[in-house]
Amino acid sequence: MFHNIKYDAIFVADSHYNQNHQEFLTFLKKLNSGEITATQLILMGDNFDFISGECKYFIKINQELIDILNILSQNIEILYLEGNHDYNMQVLFPNIKVIKRENQPYICKTQDGKSIALSHGDNFIDWKYDLYCSIIRNSTLLKFLNILDFNFSISKKIENALLGKSICHDMKNFEELVKKRVKNYKTDLIIEGHYHQGKSYNIDNKFYVNIPSLCCSKEFSRFTKDGFKKESL
Repeated sequence: MFHNIKYDAIFVADSHYNQNHQEFLTFLKKLNSGEITATQLILMGDNFDFISGECKYFIKINQELIDILNILSQNIEILYLEGNHDYNMQVLFPNIKVIKRENQPYICKTQDGKSIALSHGDNFIDWKYDLYCSIIRNSTLLKFLNILDFNFSISKKIENALLGKSICHDMKNFEELVKKRVKNYKTDLIIEGHYHQGKSYNIDNKFYVNIPSLCCSKEFSRFTKDGFKKESL
């Protein structure tokens, strides 16, 4: 299925929303108030530091964001690509088109007819990582873990571990990684998140864009007739 990406669409990636990183909530409030405007909102994954449709504790602590996103989805077309921190979310967002990892890259077209591939960016790794991803996304397993999560003890350990992670860094060999990743795509444009680098490259007649991490650089990207433009929160 082809999805048309409109000019003025906003792309947001890797907000990793938690009590230390509030940028995603700030962004959504500005979008809801009209201070930021967009024809479409494309969420590139990992905008929650962790959430899944089965995990009651993380749904509870992220409820404000869930509510705002569902309000926004009544007036703005929203596409959400699941990442490695946020998955099994369709049940949370009935009016948002949620693209699971196994359905990425999601192939779209721009208004001028160019093909564009959207991926969170943690695909095309290897079979071991694919297996790991399928296990941690298993809905039955996650529901069973909820039963064992007395007083949210497991969830709070996960939350504390995530809060202690350092996620903002400069990848010295990022262009070399991109050259390898581009080989997996056949579209004119390739848009990814995941790597927190916010850089773009022309490689093999393909234009690659890594959407900046909202929590690291306080930036998101807007798609215009002249290409992708970074905007500050």
